[in-house]
Amino acid sequence: MNRSELFNMAQVEQERQAKLRFRILSCASTPCLSAGSQDVFNALQTAVTEHGLNAEVDVVASGCNGLCSHGPVVRIQTGDAPDDIYEFVTPEIARQIVARYADENGADVSEHLIPADAPFFAKQQRIVLGNSGRIDQEDIEGYIARGGYTALAHVLREMAPEQVCDAINQSGLRGRGGAGYPTGLKWQLVRKAPSNKKYVVVNCDEGDPGAYMDRTILESDPHRLLEGMAIAGYAVGADQGYIFVRGGYPGAEKRLNQLERVIRMAEKHGLLGGRVMDSNFSFRIDIRLGAGAFVCGEETALMLSIMGKRAQPVPRPPYPAQRGLWGAPTLLNNVETFANIVPIILNGADWYANIGTEKSKGTKVFALAGKVVNGGLIEVPMGMTLREIIYDIGGGIRDGHEFKAAQTGGPSGGCIPAQHLDSPVDYESMKALGSIMGSGGLIVLDDTSCMVDVARFFMEFCVDESCGKCVPCRVGTMQMLRQLEKICNGSATMQDLEILEELCEMVRETSLCGLGQSAPNPVLSTLRHFRDEYEAHILERRCPAGVCKMDQVPVMELAEELPRRMRSASGQKEVA
Repeated sequence: MNRSELFNMAQVEQERQAKLRFRILSCASTPCLSAGSQDVFNALQTAVTEHGLNAEVDVVASGCNGLCSHGPVVRIQTGDAPDDIYEFVTPEIARQIVARYADENGADVSEHLIPADAPFFAKQQRIVLGNSGRIDQEDIEGYIARGGYTALAHVLREMAPEQVCDAINQSGLRGRGGAGYPTGLKWQLVRKAPSNKKYVVVNCDEGDPGAYMDRTILESDPHRLLEGMAIAGYAVGADQGYIFVRGGYPGAEKRLNQLERVIRMAEKHGLLGGRVMDSNFSFRIDIRLGAGAFVCGEETALMLSIMGKRAQPVPRPPYPAQRGLWGAPTLLNNVETFANIVPIILNGADWYANIGTEKSKGTKVFALAGKVVNGGLIEVPMGMTLREIIYDIGGGIRDGHEFKAAQTGGPSGGCIPAQHLDSPVDYESMKALGSIMGSGGLIVLDDTSCMVDVARFFMEFCVDESCGKCVPCRVGTMQMLRQLEKICNGSATMQDLEILEELCEMVRETSLCGLGQSAPNPVLSTLRHFRDEYEAHILERRCPAGVCKMDQVPVMELAEELPRRMRSASGQKEVA
């Protein structure tokens, strides 16, 4: 397919859709599927047939609309009018929705209609998620009709590889996988590396609890990822790409088959494979499935897994940009990073650089979860405050409880307390508060959450997921977990708290890879902002949130024990 054929296909599909009476897009992402969206989709198809509208109405299984806690979600597109989005749709409501749009005097379904100015959508800036929920997940014609592969055509026809790298660099895009390394700089390093063979790798091994950003982008808009990868391959001089997908996902086999079909469809249309768009550039993409190990999120371990070896981190340098897959320079970014490439090319580096803050450009996709009314996938400009995210987009705290903290960055991140609700969400601000942006997990905690128990949960996760290669991570995290368990069950002393802090510093300073080095972060951040809860567990044998179950100790024994604990806290020695 050449550029002219691409534009012709887009025009044909746009004209076809314009003739439709309306389009129905039923969310088929994992959260909505778990809420029964497959039954809703079947009911929509049946209702359209019963109304004799098969030739006039599209019924499409779409990607995620974002409002996952209100699923199943159904979107209706009617010409140039703003889309109507319905929440909590059941098969019966689905039939009523079809009747409503088939006949103006149809059933009243306004109770399930989300207001057009609802803050959940109005406050977002959807760039990466621009197509999500609006197109068929697999339909290449639908993607092309929305400008798909236009950026790749522009790059191949109008730009030299170094110009592409410069554009990404000028945009200010930073890696969305957690470290926030400048994307354009990494691309330039790979492009300049002396080698006849180079690779492009997508890291879709997100294993943070509560995080599903990359997976949803991959499921909802896979062609955007493929196009971004192809542009990257052209820019750095690579002809082979790999998508590394985490194993163990529910429905992983079905999703991988879908991704495989999408890749083959792009190849069929000459958008991947040999002589892409009749150019001299060739680029092939293959899929690799991991074993579900958290350590595969670390880039050196991920590359070993792709090469069929045991996934364990190795010391750097050399970095992947110098020596990666099979000893060749390798460009490695996560799904969200690649999903930003097409908008940057189409709209320009300056456009992107004007979004966000001085050092954190663009938008960020978050998986908003926890004790919040509107849980789901959101995309906001860098610099938006936590308060706006939680109370405007998220709708506030559920069941009338008070906000206590936001846990960001997963097991490598930390907890941000209520007094910092007005802090901007960007790389520098998160770091200053003792947390990190991470890949985008954002878990909201309320006054029923115990911060010591939260730290224990994440440390238990790190112990389970440690690859065991280095002693500080393998043994240190286990010892940290034991200290946290003692605090939670009421058997710890202030000396145990001192040991915990020493262990945190040791593990952070001596672990081999970033996963071990950041494992103490949840503990350190909760100690920094919620030390009083640790002391209440130790000195008063009391969990302020009522979560931890303390050992039952007779009142007289507790009365004798408390003075000793108080002396330990003040540094006084025991008197025989």
